[in-house]
Amino acid sequence: MEAKDIKAVYFVGAGGIGMSAIVRYFIHRGLVVAGYDKTPSDLTRQLEKEGAMIHYEENVDAIPAACKDREHCLVVYTPAIPAEHKELVYFQTNGFEVQKRAQVLGTLTRQMKGLCVAGTHGKTTTSSMCAHIMHQSSQDCNAFLGGITKNYGTNYIVSDSEYVVIEADEFDRSFHWLSPWMTVITATDPDHLDIYGTKEAYLESFRHYTELIQPGGALIIHRDLEMKEHLQDGVKRYDYALNEGDFHAENIRIENGEITFDFISPIESVKDVQLGHPIPINVENGVAAMAMAQLAGCTAEELRQGMKTYGGVDRRFDFKIKTDKLVFLSDYAHHPKEIYQSARSIRQLYQGRHITAIFQPHLYTRTRDFYQDFAEALSQLDEVILTEIYPARELPIEGVTSQLIYDRLAPGVEKHLVNKSDVLPMIKSRDFDVLIILGAGDLDAQVPEIAEILKARL
Repeated sequence: MEAKDIKAVYFVGAGGIGMSAIVRYFIHRGLVVAGYDKTPSDLTRQLEKEGAMIHYEENVDAIPAACKDREHCLVVYTPAIPAEHKELVYFQTNGFEVQKRAQVLGTLTRQMKGLCVAGTHGKTTTSSMCAHIMHQSSQDCNAFLGGITKNYGTNYIVSDSEYVVIEADEFDRSFHWLSPWMTVITATDPDHLDIYGTKEAYLESFRHYTELIQPGGALIIHRDLEMKEHLQDGVKRYDYALNEGDFHAENIRIENGEITFDFISPIESVKDVQLGHPIPINVENGVAAMAMAQLAGCTAEELRQGMKTYGGVDRRFDFKIKTDKLVFLSDYAHHPKEIYQSARSIRQLYQGRHITAIFQPHLYTRTRDFYQDFAEALSQLDEVILTEIYPARELPIEGVTSQLIYDRLAPGVEKHLVNKSDVLPMIKSRDFDVLIILGAGDLDAQVPEIAEILKARL
């Protein structure tokens, strides 16, 4: 289907964080936009206010008439939707053009210059940092992000720029649909082994992704990753890390809750970069974001100003309370390496304080594959409260429970195994010093209520 023929777009799974950015793109283009999602949420309600027609029952009769015209309706779905979903089956059996979310993003990377961020973790923060730097600069950009930015209150940025910043998701090999102009690869710690099967297949998927970078573009890859890239002729290669590489940081200063560093670059180094969202791990994420923005034409002052004014992303080291008496935050970290970095950062920021984490493991397969690594990462903290596993798309696996992590926490860690329903009563019944909610499941939905309970004591 040619772009000019599309009059309506229907989303099967409209409320996902990645899908909703594309919903907003087509609303902005003035098309009829409708879709299905399993349950209402703040995000789906906002999309409805912006003009999307969304319903919450699996019902072909609820599809608007404009979206039943197969000559003029594009159907977009997320891999999280079951293959037997009635509405998806209806579109597939009736000859509609049906595309994955990543296919739509792939088309955009061929129409514009795609600045993509891939990797097991750090994608959302690095891509949103780069998008903010670009958007406030003379270059500007469009952006499709995997989180709601604090700066804009949305996961979608629109402009007339030739650049588009995209979070490149390796789940279901989605990023293979993209044609990046430039890409950052932050990490390749094996994940989604329910999809890939082996670490080798996971690394091969990233190798293939690097083949898709357009000649004239660039790869900015974290130093010492296990994967081996394979680049087309005419693609430049740069590496980065915290303290070494073509792009890196020097003279890092952490004082009074502020973080400042010097950005070292083969193009032009920038002194005294201040982190607007002062988290230690964001120094390295910032190096990658600044590298791509600089290669896309941003000046030293634009880089400095963009980093200083960057406000962070919902659920990424997201502070809800920050006082001398109590600190409360939530973080989307759900892979052992992410939890390790999150725990390390909070330990650096709050040395000598009692740090408690409430962790909801995400997926039975991920828990099965990494329970030892989860335990080691969480053991950096003083106290760990574990809830039951959030299943997402999976059915239970015999013998795989949060107990696997609980039993392997270090001897000095105070630990508790509770049901998710016990979390609020526990919050009400005791005091905390520094409290962090970890995970990608639905425990985050309780964060506003937890914050209100804790604020009432201040």
